[in-house]
Amino acid sequence: MNAHEPLDEPILDAGLPIVDAHHHLWDHGGPDRAPAPDCHPLLAMTAVRSRYLAAELAADLASGHAVKATVYVQSGPGFYFSQGPDELRPVGETVHARKAGEAALASTGLAMCAAIVGFADLSLGDRVQPVLEAHLEAGGGRFRGIRNGMAWDADPAVMGPFAGRQGLYASNGFRQGLRRLADFGLSFDAWLLEPQLPDLLDLARAVPDALIILDHLGAPLGLGAYAGRQDERFPIWRGLLRNLAACDNVVVKLGGLGMPLAGLGTFGRTCSSVELAQLWFPYFETCIEIFGPRRCMLESNFPAEAGSCSYRILWNSFKIICNKFSETEKADLFHGTAARAYRLKMAALPSAQDERVEV
Repeated sequence: MNAHEPLDEPILDAGLPIVDAHHHLWDHGGPDRAPAPDCHPLLAMTAVRSRYLAAELAADLASGHAVKATVYVQSGPGFYFSQGPDELRPVGETVHARKAGEAALASTGLAMCAAIVGFADLSLGDRVQPVLEAHLEAGGGRFRGIRNGMAWDADPAVMGPFAGRQGLYASNGFRQGLRRLADFGLSFDAWLLEPQLPDLLDLARAVPDALIILDHLGAPLGLGAYAGRQDERFPIWRGLLRNLAACDNVVVKLGGLGMPLAGLGTFGRTCSSVELAQLWFPYFETCIEIFGPRRCMLESNFPAEAGSCSYRILWNSFKIICNKFSETEKADLFHGTAARAYRLKMAALPSAQDERVEV
């Protein structure tokens, strides 16, 4: 049960077609629970929806918005194969997401996990090729790319137990692996923090043929050493995005601000869509202004955002934020950019809610 469910709102613009460009599935064991008071905020985030599998996602998708398709994104080792070579074990996650998507399509018509973004260690360089081939085979036509996270900060209070590997994107092996990924026509989801954006700029310039999808607005920070410094950091983040936008192989996901990382004070509270829209608007508006709607896509990042709002309210907040844009621009933001980036057949998107997305 979502802790924010009692706060109900009517669905805004219920007919607007949506591709949810980023969600997870995970099972951290046990029922949803209140986090321990002394745990790291990101561990607290996973406790709010500790079990979020296909049934929980389906319930959110049925909450009223016209979500036509979803993009499953790498969620950790919970669904990895338990045996076999280490580099191939992440293929188990692709199998899990594919099966969830196939079952949902057959039973309800939902295009759940219509695109799958898995994990492969791109630092393997050329040796990543058989791993990518295994993902493609396991995905049954749904596999679209890889996410390798590098979210790290010198202050361990920022990422806690989830810290990535600093400098990963600069290694020769990683860049060669990214070239192999691009050779397959697959995309790369980049998960890193705002101070690390120069590393992504270097990577985008070094591998211009790779389609790079920046997750979570580049993760502006308000946690740990960055707490209370949002006004100071905002122009720095904006300048880094402007530099990155010069690389036309980069597109951006708008979302992720409901996580504790942003430090906006919404986590653990019951927030309305109006409140969220007011807090998030400056970040969304800046990113859309810099990259343009055709290079921006909206993501729920569920269930990671569930500590701030329900799925229903999150999409209402996005619709409030984007109300100023034209119908064409909203089409890009809510489904068009995601469909292009993840190569989804979206002919049915502008039509009635009961039409299906081809996968």
